[in-house]
Amino acid sequence: MTTSGGPGGGPEGPDQEPDVDLLAVRGEEPPSARVPLSRERILVAALEFIDEDGVGALTMRRLGARLGVEAMSLYRYVPGREDLLDGVVDTLVTELDRDADVLTTPEHGWQDFLQRMAHGVRRMAVAHPRAFPLIASTPPEAPWLRPPLRSVRWVEAFLSGLLAEGFDDEQAVAVYRAFTSFLLGNLLLEVSHRGGAVGPLDLVEEEVPDHGLRDAPTVDRLSDLLTEDRSLQEFEESLESLIDRITTQVVAGSGA
Repeated sequence: MTTSGGPGGGPEGPDQEPDVDLLAVRGEEPPSARVPLSRERILVAALEFIDEDGVGALTMRRLGARLGVEAMSLYRYVPGREDLLDGVVDTLVTELDRDADVLTTPEHGWQDFLQRMAHGVRRMAVAHPRAFPLIASTPPEAPWLRPPLRSVRWVEAFLSGLLAEGFDDEQAVAVYRAFTSFLLGNLLLEVSHRGGAVGPLDLVEEEVPDHGLRDAPTVDRLSDLLTEDRSLQEFEESLESLIDRITTQVVAGSGA
């Protein structure tokens, strides 16, 4: 019987699974016995891990240690890291289902419908800035789906909602493209300022050298203004501009 995790042995490291035999000696149940392992539990834990430590730090072994099981136990529910990340994206998107302000049908007009959905996606991105970039980097369930609306169900709700409001097929698809491009561009920029890794180099923590602004006196002088967080204001202004542009196009397309 091993005792490496308690008295007489070394402390458990962050990547080590708790010693089940030792827990039994202490009269404690292993975590997996207290809470049954499931795909949903694994995905929730993976999202929490990414929120705290980032995507780059996530491994099956570390996630297993977090759940109190060996890494091999996870493969029954998630075949590998790629499937794990796909599941995390699905978990993120389903947060829209729990957002009481997001509507699945345009109950108060299409403008209100888009406003609610846009702010719901932003709330999800701001709540999970380190995980949100996965929406843009993992393959969708259908190759023509555009992030951040990565769910066929939500794309169906989006398009059918616009059609119910009088948009024709081409108009609905054009709005879908413009809306998703607006969301992805704005939100990736925002989460990058909140610690989200939007590129491979972002996974490497580096200090900015002191001489970084030596040859850029204007940037240095305006740095306070440049670092002001106006993300929400810019998001709302851009969204209003998008809706105004869509309104103009719809009116022009209708011949009114």
